[in-house]
Amino acid sequence: MFNTITIVGVGLISGSFSLILKERGWVKHVIGVSRTEQSIKKALELGLIDEALPLEEAVKKSDLIYVAIPVDATIPVMQKILDCVNEKQIVVDAGSTKQVLCDALANHPMRRRFVATHPMWGTEYSGPEAAVSNAFAGRVCVVCEKEKSDSDAVETVEGVYKQLGMHVTYMDADAHDIHAAYVSHISHITSFALANTVLEKEKEENAIFELAGGGFESTVRLAKSSPAMWLPIFQQNREHVLDVLNEHITQLRKFKSCLEKENYTYLQELMENANKINRIIK
Repeated sequence: MFNTITIVGVGLISGSFSLILKERGWVKHVIGVSRTEQSIKKALELGLIDEALPLEEAVKKSDLIYVAIPVDATIPVMQKILDCVNEKQIVVDAGSTKQVLCDALANHPMRRRFVATHPMWGTEYSGPEAAVSNAFAGRVCVVCEKEKSDSDAVETVEGVYKQLGMHVTYMDADAHDIHAAYVSHISHITSFALANTVLEKEKEENAIFELAGGGFESTVRLAKSSPAMWLPIFQQNREHVLDVLNEHITQLRKFKSCLEKENYTYLQELMENANKINRIIK
């Protein structure tokens, strides 16, 4: 499918993307770009990339450039990439926020060669060693501002994601950021907060390890996520995350009030209402 692609960032998302394409024979050569020599060395050892080059040199040699780095770094990097590409190359990002990036690139003369995407998959792990070959399948990929990208670029990117087993859907950038705040960003804040709560109250860490069951582990799992990745996400999507966080705090207060007032009838109603999530998540 591709002669050469470049992955900018050689971590979980881009590394998994490269790994799958290489395993399926969809790409002949993968170039890696990273700020850290350690990540490049590990990506080479793991076979995620075939060589490492500086950004501009890598871009000029590539059919497709796949960018998966912290969202605060994405804008200047993407501007450099679009300065280098021609009419036949395709640029894709995989960031968790879209409005700020799309606004920043709106007037770039090569904007149409860029396809804004968010493959809604990830784990709490980061770095090249986190890459896995079973990523993406059965997940949703959001394509934003489809109408602002060339149709051939969109069709190519859609085709790749669909062949990876993803369901592709379309949103404008702001709608994406609103929905991402509800289904992803608030989950991470909640997990970080719960981890801090337990660490504050449970001074004896051995007690945590002994008593932690599946429920706690699954709820707090996201607290292992990289702050370097999530802080810029919370910054860029601040307004939407605050809206969701305010509602979440309201719901927590309802549970707290029920216990304070021993209103167990209403507490049961709250939990039964929460069970309706089964209609959305099976």
